[in-house]
Amino acid sequence: MADSFNTSGQCQCGHAKFTITGQPLVRGYCHCLICQAFNQAAFADITVFYAKDVTLADESSVAFRAHKQPPLLQRGCCTQCGKPAIERLNMPLMPALVIIPSANLADPALVPPAALHIFYNRRQADVDDGLPKYSGYLSSQLHFGIAAVRAMRRAG
Repeated sequence: MADSFNTSGQCQCGHAKFTITGQPLVRGYCHCLICQAFNQAAFADITVFYAKDVTLADESSVAFRAHKQPPLLQRGCCTQCGKPAIERLNMPLMPALVIIPSANLADPALVPPAALHIFYNRRQADVDDGLPKYSGYLSSQLHFGIAAVRAMRRAG
C-alpha cells in the first residue's frame, strides 16, 4: 500500500460521514452475537484504523453505546437511519482504534483483504475461505489483538 492514504466513508443513508487519512491496519470477520445483532447480519466485516486517522464530520450524527462491560468498545449507529457507522475501541496499553464496517468505506478498492475470523464458534454458516478461524472469547480476542499489533508494527 502507498504511504499516502485518503478516503471517506459514511453510514448506509449518508448522514454519518467521516474522513480517513491513515492506512487500514487490519480487516476481519467477527461472528460474535453482539456483532450479528448490531450489524443485522451473520457476521461483521470490519476494517480497523488508528482513531487519530478517522474524523467524524459531525459527532452528533452518531449515537455511541457499549453493549458489554467493561465499555472498551463503543458501537456507533447513525442517528438518522440507525445503521452501524463507526465503532471506537479503547483497550488498555494500546492506541485508540476505530472499527468501520467495510461496506461503509467509499472506495472498495482501498479495503484490505481480510486476515481472520473471530468468534467463529458463533457462526451462522461455515465459511470456506482459507482464513484462520478462532473460536471462544479468549482465543478470538488474543488473535485479533495479535493481528492488530502486527499491523501497527508494519505501519510504523
